[in-house]
Amino acid sequence: MQHLGLFFSKKESKITISRKNNMKLKTLMGSGDKIGIFAIPYLVPILFLNIIFPEIFSVGGPSKLLKTISIIILIPGIITWAWSVYLILTKVPKKELITTGPYVIVKHPLYTAVSFLVLPWAGFLLNSWLGLFIGIIVYIGSRKFAPEEEKYLSKAYGASWNDYLKKVKLPWV
Repeated sequence: MQHLGLFFSKKESKITISRKNNMKLKTLMGSGDKIGIFAIPYLVPILFLNIIFPEIFSVGGPSKLLKTISIIILIPGIITWAWSVYLILTKVPKKELITTGPYVIVKHPLYTAVSFLVLPWAGFLLNSWLGLFIGIIVYIGSRKFAPEEEKYLSKAYGASWNDYLKKVKLPWV
């Protein structure tokens, strides 16, 4: 079994994963850290309001129809999210551009799945609009920071990245 350890590099002042190829944690995270920092100022007041006035965010049930729709959308959302995480954890350490699985359809399936297919529908199952609001905030954050991530990918993979962009079905998502 391979040991995974984190340490600070004095030279770069970035967290590095201790593996054979000394891959930076930032490489695994993509824009996730920036999206989280972007979302927190919005989430804190929304969560506070939800605690004090839960009726504001209540979806009124949820009804049997809303539960059914939520489950139908949530299942592929969780599968897409998990599949994306698996591909990131297996291909990024090998410095391979991910162009298979959900990446055939969208450039950022992890962000898309969490924003549109997981958070809103999990929120509805929990009788709250809160998941929808959080999903929108996460999506806005992903659109704000994804271009920086894409510049890195373009620089790292060159022609392979450009070929991928021509093939991905929904490049704007």
